[in-house]
Amino acid sequence: MRVHLIDGTYELFRSYFGAPSAVVAGREVGAVRGLLASFAALLREPDVTHVAVAFDTVIESFRNGLYAGYKTGEGLDPLLWAQFPLAERAVRALGLVVWPMVEFEADDGLAAGAARFADDPRVERVLLCTPDKDLAQMVRGDRVVLLDRRQRTVLDEAGVLAKFGVPPASIPDLLALVGDPQDGIPGVPKWGRKSAATVLARYGHLEAIPNDAADWDVTVRGATTLAQSLAEHRDAAELYRRLATLRTDVPFAETLDDLRWRGPRPELGDLLRELEYERLQDRVPPPRP
Repeated sequence: MRVHLIDGTYELFRSYFGAPSAVVAGREVGAVRGLLASFAALLREPDVTHVAVAFDTVIESFRNGLYAGYKTGEGLDPLLWAQFPLAERAVRALGLVVWPMVEFEADDGLAAGAARFADDPRVERVLLCTPDKDLAQMVRGDRVVLLDRRQRTVLDEAGVLAKFGVPPASIPDLLALVGDPQDGIPGVPKWGRKSAATVLARYGHLEAIPNDAADWDVTVRGATTLAQSLAEHRDAAELYRRLATLRTDVPFAETLDDLRWRGPRPELGDLLRELEYERLQDRVPPPRP
């Protein structure tokens, strides 16, 4: 079997900016409609049998307590934010397992699911359905992969190495050095993607990089400046790596069998009427045996 673990927050954002607006009873519901249509299409695909969807029920997480500059919900469109609770409710009504993240982030939920289910002998492949580079750290061979549903591309371990220049295990170190503006991680001054990838391809992790460039056995332009900057900002770099490292200890009760899609729940009909979106009912496939 294949296990599809979906970044519901990303999918809702994508739907909000890609699906038509729809106002029902004075409430914007277009993103939720688009999300339901997208997931119904996914469920019609023959190899989609076991699914869980993780949402950022709140934008802030434990990482905000570690670093004041970490991303918050500031600037999020209120018309989008207001649809988050409805989105979780709609996805549950469709019959999918929902992991609402409060202390953790949706990415942590996906990482924990991958860690839990990838070694089950019944599982052929875990597909992390997101384009988020943070999840690249969870890729394992061709058994745990990233699936970009919009681009319809799959990134396995060889693909991560080709795209980022480092193996999955070094992705948090890479993000610590170069930063991640989307998450509010500034990175280490002077370090860029090419230099970080070159050095990490040799040393693997921050702590293995010598403080003195004279001790490096890899050639990088501006090595002396880079080494000095890292030496001066090691504590910050280690914090940034902690921020970028996904947690695999997220507690959720569902077993692999619980992720099997058995069809929509009875409340789906009422919800579709509430959304004035009854036509979706015909696009929801029947449950598989």
